[in-house]
Amino acid sequence: MGLKSDFCAYMQPEKILDNHIDRFPIVGIGGSAGGLDAFEQFLSNVPDQCGMAFVIVQHLDPTQKGMLPELLQRITLMHVYQAKDHMVVLPDCVYVIPPNKIMTISKGILYLHIPNEEDGLRLPIDTFFRSLADDKKEKSVGIILSGMGSDGSLGIQAIKERNGIVMVQNPDTARFNSMPNNAIEAVTVDVIAPVYELPAKLSMHFKELSQDKSAFEVILSVLRIHTGNDFSLYKRNAVYRRIERRMAVYKIESFRKYAHFLEENPSEATILFKELLIGVTRFFRDSDVWERLIEIDLPALIAKQKKGSKLRAWIPGCSTGEEAYSLAIAFTEALEKTRPNEGITLQIFATDLDNESIKTAKKGFYSANCAVDITANRLERHFHKTEKGYRIKKELSDVVVFSEHNLIMQPAFTKLDILCCRNLLIYLDATLQHKIIGLFHSSLRENGLLILGTAEIIGSHRQLFETKDSALKIYKRANVIQKTVALDFPFTFLDTKRTEITFPYTQNSVANIERLTHQFLLQHASPPGILVNENGDILFMSGKTDKFLEPAVGKANLNIFALLRNGFRKDFPLAFHNVIQFKETVVLHQFKENMTIQWIDEPEVLKGSIMIFFNA
Repeated sequence: MGLKSDFCAYMQPEKILDNHIDRFPIVGIGGSAGGLDAFEQFLSNVPDQCGMAFVIVQHLDPTQKGMLPELLQRITLMHVYQAKDHMVVLPDCVYVIPPNKIMTISKGILYLHIPNEEDGLRLPIDTFFRSLADDKKEKSVGIILSGMGSDGSLGIQAIKERNGIVMVQNPDTARFNSMPNNAIEAVTVDVIAPVYELPAKLSMHFKELSQDKSAFEVILSVLRIHTGNDFSLYKRNAVYRRIERRMAVYKIESFRKYAHFLEENPSEATILFKELLIGVTRFFRDSDVWERLIEIDLPALIAKQKKGSKLRAWIPGCSTGEEAYSLAIAFTEALEKTRPNEGITLQIFATDLDNESIKTAKKGFYSANCAVDITANRLERHFHKTEKGYRIKKELSDVVVFSEHNLIMQPAFTKLDILCCRNLLIYLDATLQHKIIGLFHSSLRENGLLILGTAEIIGSHRQLFETKDSALKIYKRANVIQKTVALDFPFTFLDTKRTEITFPYTQNSVANIERLTHQFLLQHASPPGILVNENGDILFMSGKTDKFLEPAVGKANLNIFALLRNGFRKDFPLAFHNVIQFKETVVLHQFKENMTIQWIDEPEVLKGSIMIFFNA
């Protein structure tokens, strides 16, 4: 069978795009030049009329003529083309990158570029996968087959970020296993299988799956029980897709069956939880944002500071730390442009819900592929090069403090000069976004900078912020006072019926609180105890509590959610919620200790507060 003519890809491209754009998935397949067998195995198992397009990106010798299209055409009925500039991508067709070219895709059209030899590191798979993620979003697929090196690892991160699917050839079946192994280390891969099984699993993923609403709520409930985190206000479509992805792995066809599977397999709840965290980032993501910060906004902020000032920044949802280190580098460069010898410093608090991501961030070690996003000068100044990648230098890592933190369940950092929360809000529904933006305003000092992701907005909170750059989503806190509103996040378990918490804080009542708290604890054999309000703010402590509490970095106010040690932290939020909602007493068991959480109705001074005490 001869190579198909590519004339159809140039006939009325506008009409073709109108009919087909965004209606079918595009599958990017990456491998090395020695991986012909893997490509043939994959395409020979793709079902007829599958409705998908396939783009093969291969490491090729730039001096040799590419023969892959002719070789692949022999084993598939799909049209196989060597890609050309401005070629329209159509379903049930295969497109192969030509030698000595870098390829991207935009609006369903392929674009060829001449490699920049000055860049040194040529990563054609990463380049195409990133553009594919931006173009097709949840209908993008990245598949890594046999190959040497780590090309593709950054690209599949971008695909995961856009809710696409990632598949990897089982390294044990690959002729060259470096690329598959590096891909598996880079992200939570959806499917790992021998190459001949991947097409069937891919087709299964795109079949319509049952979305039984009651079963979906059960799934969220199981996640709450096992992880202590509530995803009910995350964007439902994004949660659906990630649940469906896990269902496809186990060939489970309905939400109801998956809910039962989840209840029977607690380890799967942990995997689903990590899938929902969407831990994807990279250095200097959206480079225009960082250029503006370094040249304009950070120098303007620094100019207002006194000598020796120590600024505070917070990056919630920091993932594996690239954005936090990017901010540290950006601040260093901006400071040198303005006031380099005046002792002005920045402390960055970087937090994330995922403890594994925090562990990675603390190590400060990144694969060699990160060099694509970092200039040579920055690499030399701020990183140690090793055989396997780059390690952050100590003078930079000392600027950043990483910690596990739930943006919605635990108290926010306060008195901030910079708050950088990029590409986290897009996964939350509008109600929760609105509340978090209000929280951010409260966390910032006057004139503090708020930096959001380029796809995020401040919505109806425009009066709280002055827009510095609407396209890049950079804002400055306005000096206005918010109305008193309870940020009744479901994660923090505030009483949504209350608009504010009332508690008599007079001198006499403070004395009464101390006396009555001691009396209460005496009735229970004087155990260590903590009195808190409905927010979890600590009002009074009695006895030796250091066994149960530990200081939280950067905290301006004492709060039980931030200070509680890990032993009780998982089950505490739901128990605390039940105490407030049902005015009941809950006892938690952890090793040899018991924690009792008790609602207080009387005496009047303590009414509406919660007593937490510990018994061995």
